This record gives sequence, C-alpha cells and structure tokens, in this order.
Amino acid sequence: MRDIITLQCNDCKNRNYTTTKNKKKHSDRLELKRYCPTCRHHTAHREVK
Repeated sequence: MRDIITLQCNDCKNRNYTTTKNKKKHSDRLELKRYCPTCRHHTAHREVK
C-alpha cells in the first residue's frame, strides 16, 4: 500500500511537494533534489511526517 508523504525544503523549511511511497519496502526517509519556488533554485527536499 502506498502512502502520501510531504517533502520539505532543507533550506527554507517550506513544504512544497507531495508524493507517494511504499513504506513496507522503503522505511527510511526519502530525500530528493527539487526546485524550491521560495529559494528560487534546486535544493534537497526531505520527507516529513
């Protein structure tokens, strides 16, 4: 079963993106490089609760 997760910018702490992941297969927190509209450049976004 896939759960909806929220991605938060590591620099400005804004929650910009939502995505899904299978928590049974990947129990660790997801971290992706995404574009942050507030920072206006690509930054690392990490999964938050």
